[in-house]
Amino acid sequence: MDNPSKILIIDDEEVVLDSCQQILKGSGYEIRTAMSGTLGLGLLQEFHPDLIYVDLKMPGVSGFEVIEKARDFDPTIVTIVITGYATVSSAVEAMKNGAYDFLPKPFTPDEFRLITQRGLDKRRLILETIALKREKDMLREQFAAIVSHELKAPLGAVQQNLFVLIDELSGQLNEDQKKRFERMKTNISDLISLIHTWLRVLSVDVKKIRESFKPIYVNFIIAKAVESIQPQAIRKDIEVFSSTQEPIGLVNGDEGTLVEVLINLLGNAIKYSRPGSQVRLHAERPGEEILISITDQGVGIAKEDLPYIFNDFYTGRSGQTAEQRSGLGLAIARRIVEAHEGSIAVESELGQGSTFVIHLPSLKEGSASGSNAEIEMATS
Repeated sequence: MDNPSKILIIDDEEVVLDSCQQILKGSGYEIRTAMSGTLGLGLLQEFHPDLIYVDLKMPGVSGFEVIEKARDFDPTIVTIVITGYATVSSAVEAMKNGAYDFLPKPFTPDEFRLITQRGLDKRRLILETIALKREKDMLREQFAAIVSHELKAPLGAVQQNLFVLIDELSGQLNEDQKKRFERMKTNISDLISLIHTWLRVLSVDVKKIRESFKPIYVNFIIAKAVESIQPQAIRKDIEVFSSTQEPIGLVNGDEGTLVEVLINLLGNAIKYSRPGSQVRLHAERPGEEILISITDQGVGIAKEDLPYIFNDFYTGRSGQTAEQRSGLGLAIARRIVEAHEGSIAVESELGQGSTFVIHLPSLKEGSASGSNAEIEMATS
């Protein structure tokens, strides 16, 4: 049987406390009351409520302080303000301090029951979200272990034995047999490459990325990425144009992972573009952020796929079918950009190409953490 929901009501008017208890009587809730903010905060740690009703205007510790302390104690607790000072400004201020909702006095029993149910539903949703995230993290760890030990190691052994076998039989194989062995080598290499990609997305550690942050010129990141993908572009007869607004400036970040993001997006743009077309990279700094956009003239992405393309293992049901995908490159890119306090978005239409836009907070050169020597090294 589920434990009853716990409700704490804090108000300096005894009539309010009594009426609230009477309204909720028989609903199966466990209810505690307090006639001051101080007493309420004492009950907070002892009672650990799911929902707190608190009056804003009380002598001593105010309702605003109660909301702040409750948020620090347990951010999943839902707080609802009840007050006779039903002004818009107090409601807005209470919401900014973390209150879920606002109920002015006097209120009817039905209003009180309804807002109570809504508050408890909110609390349940918060707890369910946390539980699902925890479960997802556990599954991620378990999957990483399975991929590493149950797939990667045996395939590596097969690959090694295949190399030895080919070498031993090199003088005895006819052309058809050599082709079969080459196909086997290619297939195993592709599988191992896919496993490395899986492990890469599972091992992206935001905290670890941030440990290596330093001021980096965006022009340098772009130049490295464009240089890396040029052979791929040449093979497919695609021109890559790069333009940046000067001066584009600095970001506080990790060079390797930011270059990886751009290589991933440029590589996708080339992969899904038609031979002879163009891919354009543009960077500018409007205000306090740096925008990097990558536009292609490729197959585009179907509207129904757009909300999901940054999810793990999502390959799409339509649109980008020109080449096989693991569904992990964009998920890795999103995690890296978010680790840099940025965001990534896409605009696309099926058959009309795509534009990916990265938003990164710019770093003022005068406030750059690190010495000038470090910045120079990042651009060398």
